[in-house]
Amino acid sequence: MNASALRVKIAWRLNRLRCMSASELGHRVQEAARAHLQRRGLLTASRVPAVEEGGGTRNWMAAAPSLDPAPYIAAAESIAAGRLDVFALSGASLGNPPRWNRDPGSGTEFPATFGQHLDYRGLGGGADIKFVWEPNRHLHLPTLAQAYVLTGEATHLEALRGQIETWLEQCPYLRGPNWCSALEAGIRLINWSLAWQLAGGDASPLFAGAAGKALRRRWLDSVFQHMHFIRHRFSQHSSANNHLIGEAAGLFVAANTWPCWTEARSWGETARGILEREALLQNAPDGGNREQAFAYQQFVLNFLIVAGLAARASGIDFSGQYWARIEAMLEFIASVMDAGGNVPMIGDADDGFVMRLSREADWCPFRSLLATGAVLYRRGDFRAKAGRIDAQTQWLLGGWAGGAFDALLPDPAGLPVRRAFPESGYYILGDRFESAEEIRTVADAGPLGYLSIAAHGHADALAMTLSVGGKEYLVDPGTYAYNTERKWRDYFRGTGAHNTVRVDGRDQSEIGGSFLWLRKARARCERWSSDENFDELIASHDGYTRLADPVTHRRTIRLDKRQRHITVTDEIGCLEEHTVEVRWHFAESCSVHERDGKAIAEREGHRVTLGVAEGAATLRLFRGDEAGPAGWVSRRFGLRTPATTAIWSARTRGALRLVTLIEIG
Repeated sequence: MNASALRVKIAWRLNRLRCMSASELGHRVQEAARAHLQRRGLLTASRVPAVEEGGGTRNWMAAAPSLDPAPYIAAAESIAAGRLDVFALSGASLGNPPRWNRDPGSGTEFPATFGQHLDYRGLGGGADIKFVWEPNRHLHLPTLAQAYVLTGEATHLEALRGQIETWLEQCPYLRGPNWCSALEAGIRLINWSLAWQLAGGDASPLFAGAAGKALRRRWLDSVFQHMHFIRHRFSQHSSANNHLIGEAAGLFVAANTWPCWTEARSWGETARGILEREALLQNAPDGGNREQAFAYQQFVLNFLIVAGLAARASGIDFSGQYWARIEAMLEFIASVMDAGGNVPMIGDADDGFVMRLSREADWCPFRSLLATGAVLYRRGDFRAKAGRIDAQTQWLLGGWAGGAFDALLPDPAGLPVRRAFPESGYYILGDRFESAEEIRTVADAGPLGYLSIAAHGHADALAMTLSVGGKEYLVDPGTYAYNTERKWRDYFRGTGAHNTVRVDGRDQSEIGGSFLWLRKARARCERWSSDENFDELIASHDGYTRLADPVTHRRTIRLDKRQRHITVTDEIGCLEEHTVEVRWHFAESCSVHERDGKAIAEREGHRVTLGVAEGAATLRLFRGDEAGPAGWVSRRFGLRTPATTAIWSARTRGALRLVTLIEIG
């Protein structure tokens, strides 16, 4: 590790300590002590108890649907050949047999040392643990089992056998990068459960003969060890975010798939209690996920739904409150999604999925959730937003789901379900919803993120997006990177990468590390109103009051539905001299040029024009600028694409008022 990286690491750890309570510090000490003991062979699950008499495994998945096998066969053949899509790496080579501890992007092989002490951020050479963990989540293993179910071809089961056997050989208990994270273990267990059931459960040809029985024993041993690992490494305190839900979901699904041991049944009850509690804590009553990251909304929803389906099939359903919160979360997605199916990329996104049971080329995880929700809750409005039932919904719910979906009457008239989400801090301004003339703006007046570290939030207070007729114009540019390329990590989550005001080149909130915020801007809605002619949001935040000369920012967003234009009034309060920038980020599909001090964005025959109607400011356009940086959009983790950013800059001493007029043609 070089000196610069060491300084960053030390600073991160010091900042992390600043955010910890006394109880969290105590928990961390206990956790570290346990890890040291496990490294010495104590408090481990190295000796797995025998499967109890009558403790067979349980299949809770519904019957397989009737689907075209072709895409599953093609995907299965690619997997068997050692090729897999890993984030932006299309057809990445995992090797044949796979090299499970290798980053397919950089080629770095992670050491098979004690996993909980592995410094996976300090290897250098462009190594990124995310690119190791992604294929080790085993989302692709159910695909092999699906291909077998749809074709009856034993070659797909043999490919599945090879994947499991090589993983068990290369990733021994507690060793290597795949024994670092309880969340990763939880997601792996969910996909092992799906693959196990689809392959036929205990009666699968996989387990025939002496070799099959040996595989079953080794696989079950690892299942038990995964469950033990998760049970004693639950994320707590400031880390009790989506990780805790994912860990509990993985443990609960495993306990219901493999109730083979007394311990497993006990751990399942513990996990169930966590899910009941965290479903309500981590997701607001209005349906917004408290991490303030829309991608994590779908991530958490899939955990909650798959755990709920496992519980229902086992006769131990979750509470009505649990299912009601899931329905509210689906309503949130249906409301922020535009007529074209676009969901703003607000907050962190890492292309993370719990499972991938669909092989449709145009599969959308948000629409998939709405299709599942349409069937579960008998909601015609969800059906209207989903458009059609997807394969993942049919695999999860069974062949009957297609008929139940088709029987629902699509109901776009009631959309969006809600316009104001006061607990989450989001507001939807718009007109002619669900039509080719739709205007939809999603404005952010919510918290930075969840708990003390606000890990997945972005410094985007008072930012807004705009789509017209289901086409994006003003966007949140996304995330791009997590553990690598610190410059880009900080840019994409910083204020400069959002459609809001930046003061003196500073972020509204103070960055303390890749997943850590120190001083946090507090945003609040001062007024929200909506009628047939106007929508208006007035909101403010205090992020810049930390400056030596405190600066306040209040923004008013007003949509005139008759004139089809939006006025955005930014009021800056200060005493001394400051540089103020109003930034607007256009979708990469927009062609943007400057004319008479205005930014004109065109796509597919439509036009949106932005100009300063009041106040003095200088306009500059940036596209793919590395130095700023400015002018980028990231639609996939690890991939950034040039796009246009328009920046109006002003130097002011004392109060400033800038009014931006957005005309929709």
